[in-house]
Amino acid sequence: MKKFENNIAIILICIILGVILAIQFKTVNLTTDGIISTQKAQQLTIELKNLKNEKEELFATLSELEARIKEYEESESKGSVYVKRLSEDIQKYKMISGYEDVQGPGVVVTIDDPPMEVQFGDLTSNMIYNYDLLLEIISNLNAAGAEAISINEQRYTNYTEIVPVGNHININGVSFVPPFVIKAIGYTQTLESALNFPGGIIWRIRSQEFEVEVKPEKNIRISRYTKNKDFKYAEPIVRTN
Repeated sequence: MKKFENNIAIILICIILGVILAIQFKTVNLTTDGIISTQKAQQLTIELKNLKNEKEELFATLSELEARIKEYEESESKGSVYVKRLSEDIQKYKMISGYEDVQGPGVVVTIDDPPMEVQFGDLTSNMIYNYDLLLEIISNLNAAGAEAISINEQRYTNYTEIVPVGNHININGVSFVPPFVIKAIGYTQTLESALNFPGGIIWRIRSQEFEVEVKPEKNIRISRYTKNKDFKYAEPIVRTN
């Protein structure tokens, strides 16, 4: 009987030790995974910072080269009316296509998700799921004669994509979450009227509890479109007389 009780005690001790070892093993695994995740996050942060620095350096080099080119163009245009007009045309078409920094009067539209107490976990109250409102604002600004538009500092052009991806929106291939700041350069009164008329886009946005503000500005700066567009299929038509 005593031997049987000793066996039971040994079995119980073994079970308890097994459970303790299992818990310790799981804890070690979780801790190790946490360390790996933290190290990975730190590594990604460093890589992101390096990429941003590299991007800034490349933009600085590009700006310097463009400044030199502009000096050459201005120097040549002083001695030739044809070169001067050609330089003016190039500047004009760069502005039209979005490949030139611009500034001027206009409006700034800031739009954000409803307050948390209004959302109550309803994903349909999220701007990501209502990104078509952004498209409609841009459409109205274009119709009102906006000469340049940007969204969160991304220049809007004919090639700009605005698409929801997961829990963010891609604009020109860059991921963003609310709030969204839309800048538009043009005749301020017309731009404001195109957005603020009764029953219009801003009225409907507010009726859905989104936070939105339309603010006129005397001098708005909009950066250029930074991506290169290569034409694979379209080519100019050569006209012969």
